[in-house]
Amino acid sequence: MKSVYSVTQINSYIKNMFRQDYMLQSILVRGEVSNCKYHSSGHIYFTLKDEGGTLKCAMWSSSIRNGGLKFQMKEGDRVIAAGAVDVYEKTGSYQFYAKQIIRDGAGELNEKYEKLKSELEARGMFDEQYKLPIPKYIKRLGVVTAPTGAAVQDICNISLRRDPYLQIILYPAIVQGEGAAPSVVNGIRALCALPAGERPDIIIIGRGGGSIEDLWAFNEEQVAEAVFDCDIPIISAVGHETDTVITDYVADLRAPTPSAAAELAVFEYSAFEETLESYVNALSGAMTYKTERLRGEVRSFERVISHLAPEARIRERRMTALQSEEKLQSLMKSRIDRSRGRLDVLTAGLDGLSPLKRLKGGFGYVTGEDGRAVVTVNSVNAGDELTIRLADGSIKTRAGEITNDSVQATESDAKGTDG
Repeated sequence: MKSVYSVTQINSYIKNMFRQDYMLQSILVRGEVSNCKYHSSGHIYFTLKDEGGTLKCAMWSSSIRNGGLKFQMKEGDRVIAAGAVDVYEKTGSYQFYAKQIIRDGAGELNEKYEKLKSELEARGMFDEQYKLPIPKYIKRLGVVTAPTGAAVQDICNISLRRDPYLQIILYPAIVQGEGAAPSVVNGIRALCALPAGERPDIIIIGRGGGSIEDLWAFNEEQVAEAVFDCDIPIISAVGHETDTVITDYVADLRAPTPSAAAELAVFEYSAFEETLESYVNALSGAMTYKTERLRGEVRSFERVISHLAPEARIRERRMTALQSEEKLQSLMKSRIDRSRGRLDVLTAGLDGLSPLKRLKGGFGYVTGEDGRAVVTVNSVNAGDELTIRLADGSIKTRAGEITNDSVQATESDAKGTDG
């Protein structure tokens, strides 16, 4: 009897056969998208079909995050999907698991894109040394894009909201289809050719999102060369954030969207005013502080100079001299007063001993013929001429009887002793 297998065993066997088939594990499938559903988890479930059949497909969110899908896939899109065919054992059905999806026809464009990118990179057109700095403050903004559409509206609205005084110079270019590349080139060159006082400070080139075919004008070599040769800084703002074109590498700055380009190019005037006001306040405060500090230093120097100036020193010395003079005069007066007092005392004493005063009291000054003072009767003989000086004159006389009182007294004393 033949072996009996379970459904699970059959599905597992078939799954294993699919996985062992190398071709089914890495395959490209072309078809038209239908039943396209974006799940809340980030996965995409869809069907690829052609005139002969349908193929259930899925693309996991991890593959999308890794750049496997760079456009918004929708019903009716013709695509080429790269991935693997596998069996879902639970239902016993097989389906295609896509890892990368591009629009049908974009394969050749991608190859052309990579080839041109390599050539331009080899020529040094992507080098940072050739990129111009983006000015922080601008007066005029040049824009090369379609005159209608969301891109130009976003650029103008955001730019004028940030700086109401900004002048926007728009070159209405063709940005898609036939003639788009020459139109963008002409726009760049026209803005560069403006007179010095009218030229923009920055140029934004770009457009809104789309397929690789829609954005292809910005992958053309002539546009890349025009961007490289421009002496005005250029911001490339083409498509959405996930879109990358050749001008993004050649331009002086790449913006993920036209709106972001406007924010990068135009400074915010209100913030600029606030910054200026803060600078003014800071400068005013610093000047006030420095002025007060210098004034204090000047006052300090004035005090030092005033103290060290000759006039001040002379004035100080003069005051010292006056004080010394007053002190000397006081000391001299005090000493003179003390000396005068002593002199008065001595004068009074001398006055009491003065011969003239004694003469006025009835005394006389007796001198002999030789003019010597007669101090004892023993030096006078009877008949000697004597001169008696009184207070008011002198008397000439001769000695008569001479009596020696001291001899008489001695004799009297002797007699008294004998008795």
